[in-house]
Formats: sequence, structure tokens, C-alpha cells
Amino acid sequence: MLNYEEDIKIDPTALDIEWVQQADKMLLYAKHSADMRKEMDETKERLEVGKARIELSIRTDPEAYGLAKVTEASIQSTLLIQDEYRRLVQRYLDAKYENDIALGAVRALDQKKTALENLVKLLGASYLAGPKAPRNLQEEYLEKAERRKANSKVKVSRKKEV
Repeated sequence: MLNYEEDIKIDPTALDIEWVQQADKMLLYAKHSADMRKEMDETKERLEVGKARIELSIRTDPEAYGLAKVTEASIQSTLLIQDEYRRLVQRYLDAKYENDIALGAVRALDQKKTALENLVKLLGASYLAGPKAPRNLQEEYLEKAERRKANSKVKVSRKKEV
């Protein structure tokens, strides 16, 4: 079972494992995306065949569909309200949605690869090194201000040359 949201997450404490799994996950999702594309194409084909069959049925027996006069516009209008056609359209839209999600997952895994590359670079630059005591910028600013204030009260006396 694929879990898009879990598979695109990165565990920064296990970058080596993430890298080892990256190619396998990418292949898995690329195959899944191809399967979803195939399913969408097959569903579209079934939609087109169903549409042609319903149109032929309307042309063959227009009275059964409540048509007194057969025109292209009346055939298309009648087709759109047929339950079978609406079911086929919904199946196609669902398959298209699944295909779009699968494509998004492949793009997300490609982004994960880029993120892993950048995290490894940061790690190499010791950006992710052990903990450091955080600086208190407000405290440092106030100390500097106090020193400036104290220094402003000190006068330098110079001897005047005669």
C-alpha cells in the first residue's frame, strides 16, 4: 500500500537511510503513475465507446428517449442526461484524479531528492552539527547599550600645549 504523505517525509536524523530508499521509492511511484495513466486511458476509451453506443441507440430509437425530432443537438443533450453516460464520465474523472495525484507524488519524490541533496550539503558544512547555546540578542543589545552609555560619561582629558 502506497502512502504518499509518509513517503515524501524526510527523517533528518537518518539521511543515509533516506538516500538508500530514495531510488526504490521513486521507481515504485513511477510505476504507480504509469499504472494510473493506463487506467485513465482505458477508462477514457470505455467512456468513448459507451458514448458511441448510447448515441447509436438514440438514433436507432429516438422515441424511446422522448425525442420527436432527431438533430445533433438533441442527441447530444439526450446523451448528457443518460445515467449510464454520467456514470462513465464520473469513472473517467475519478481515474483522471488518481492519475494527477500519482503524478504529483512522483514530482514530490523528485523534490525530496533535491531536499536530501541540500540536507547532505548542509550536514557537510556542519550546519546540522551538535547543539549550540542560543544567543540572547536582546540581552546582548542591552549590554552594548549600557557600555556605550557608561563610555559616554568618561571624558578624556588632554593637556594643552603651551
